[in-house]
This record gives sequence, C-alpha cells and structure tokens, in this order.
Amino acid sequence: MSKMNLKTMKKTTKSNLITYAMVIVIFAVVQILVATGSMSSLMQGLLVPLCTYSIVAIGLNLCVGYLGELSLGHAGFMCVGAFSSAFFTRCMENSSMNPTLRFIIALLIGTAVAAFFGFLIGIPVLRLRGDYLAIVTLAFGEIIKNVINVLYVGKDENGLHFAINDSKSLNMSGTGEMIIDGAKGITGTPRQSTFLIGVILILVALFVVFNLVNSRSGRAIMAIRDNRIAAESVGINITKFKLMAFTISAAIAGAGGVLYAHNLSSLIAQPANFGYNMSIMILVFVVLGGMGNFRGSIIAAVVLTMLPEVLRGLRDYRMLIYAVVLIAMMLFNWAPAAITWRQTHSLKNLFAKKTKEVQ
Repeated sequence: MSKMNLKTMKKTTKSNLITYAMVIVIFAVVQILVATGSMSSLMQGLLVPLCTYSIVAIGLNLCVGYLGELSLGHAGFMCVGAFSSAFFTRCMENSSMNPTLRFIIALLIGTAVAAFFGFLIGIPVLRLRGDYLAIVTLAFGEIIKNVINVLYVGKDENGLHFAINDSKSLNMSGTGEMIIDGAKGITGTPRQSTFLIGVILILVALFVVFNLVNSRSGRAIMAIRDNRIAAESVGINITKFKLMAFTISAAIAGAGGVLYAHNLSSLIAQPANFGYNMSIMILVFVVLGGMGNFRGSIIAAVVLTMLPEVLRGLRDYRMLIYAVVLIAMMLFNWAPAAITWRQTHSLKNLFAKKTKEVQ
C-alpha cells in the first residue's frame, strides 16, 4: 500500500473519530446541563427531535452526497418506519413482553420495513436521474402519507381487521380497539424514546455509513456518482450498488422515524410531519452541512432545528433572522471567497505560520 493511501486512510480515520467524539461530548454536556437544572424544559423537549433529524439527515446525505442522486422521498421512508414500529408497539402493548425488548424489536421492524420499501421503490426509480428521480421519490412520499390517512386497523379477540372506508367497516366486537384510525393516526404509543437512545442511534448510523463509504462498495458508489459510464466500463454493477446505497439510506431514515414515533403519544401522517416540507427541510440540512459531510449534516440539523425555538421571543422577526442565517451559512460553506478564507485561516495553517515566524 502506497504512502499516499496510508496518509489518506489516517486522515479519514481521524476525521471519523472527531465526529464520534463530537457526538459523545455534546451528549455529556447536555447531561450535565440537565442534571444541574441549567437547561429549560423547552430545550429538553427538543433533544429527541434533534437526534431524529440528525439520523435522517445522515441517511439522506448517503443518497445525495455519495450516491449523487437527489431524493425527496425520505420523509416517506421516515413515515413508513414510524407507523410500522408504532403499529407493532400498540399491538404488543398489553402483552407480557418486556418494554425495552419491545422497543428494540419495534426499532428493527421500522428499520427493516423502511429498507424493504427503499429496495422496492429503488428498483424502478433508480433508472431515472436528476429532476425526474426527485419528482418520483416525492410522489412516493405523498402516496405513503395519503394511504395511511385512509387506513383503518382494529384488533379484537378474532385478530386484526382492516378497512379503507371508515372505522365502522371493521366489524369488530365490543372489546375491540382501534390501532390506526384513519386521519387520526395512532394514539397511545408509549413514549420510550430518550436522548440516550437517540445518541446511540446516531453513533450506529455514523458507524454504518463510515464503514460503507470507506469500503470497496463505497468506492464503487462514489465512482458511479463521479462518472457512471466510466464505472460501468470497468465492470461495476451500477444497479447493485445504487440499490445498496438507496436501501441503506432508507433504512437509516426509517430508524429516525421509529425514534420520532416513540417520542409522541399521537402519531398523525400530516403534511407537516411527513410531507413535502419535511423532505425539503432534511435536504436543507444536508446541503448546508455539506454534501458528503456527515458531521456537517448533524451540525446543520441541530442548529437549524434549535434556531426557531431560540428566536421564538422575537416574534415577527424570528423567521426573518432564520432566513438570514440560512443565507449566511450557505455563503460560508459554498462561496469561493469563504472557502479560501477558511483554508488560509485554519488552525493547522495558523500554527504552521507561527512556527515559521518563530524559526
């Protein structure tokens, strides 16, 4: 192995460890603030959503940043993971199953169902590229949301009952209970999501994507992104690796949906929760944090989720300041002059400059 490859591997490993350390340090700081009573109840209520959006942003960044395909359907995968896991939890709520084990199984189910839908949708959709792919994935997200809104599921001693008309069409006995009640969604889901679980899922998601992008499969995925024709000419299976990246990306989004579902007592498939706006918001996290930069996606998700709540006291000026911050972050990340300034004023360059002056 050449010295250049070893140097690149060491640099990548160092960057990955910094990302892990950043997440762990933030968790420790938050725990200290909560324990000392220095964090408000409003900010404590945002901790799980911050983890949720960070996880989904990591998943979307794998699709957009490394695969190079624009997807607007990750809110749909998040919705699938949320409802499938909440459905399992509600069905097993009155059983003797341990709550922690039940949540772990619900997490696995939500992730697996989202991965299945990602694989199923990816087979026809990944033949498209660019704007066409974005439109089709957006349509998938809207279809999923609207299907759930007309779905009625109940449970009694005879088993599960399904209908798409109304709850009366279920024909349940008097002891039956509703699990999915159309547009009312699922209510009564145990709130088992915690900040600790969210941080663990972030670390697991980072571990999965870091190992993927630094593997042989990851290099094949990036080769497809850079030049599809050249990648195909050297024998890379385009369909296989695109489906792999898209499925893993959907699975991570589904895990974020499980965390989201178990943080709310009422789960509703509204446009504000799993619609077009949610997909765009997650895409904003990815773009502002830097495509292909998972650490940046986490930082952007945390900052942009907290900012509206921090500025809530400013009332009419809150969204104006939010928009200005978005523009400033975009310029700082992507403007050529800003990139040059960051490179010349990095800690490494400043330290080298001071050492040279001393000599």
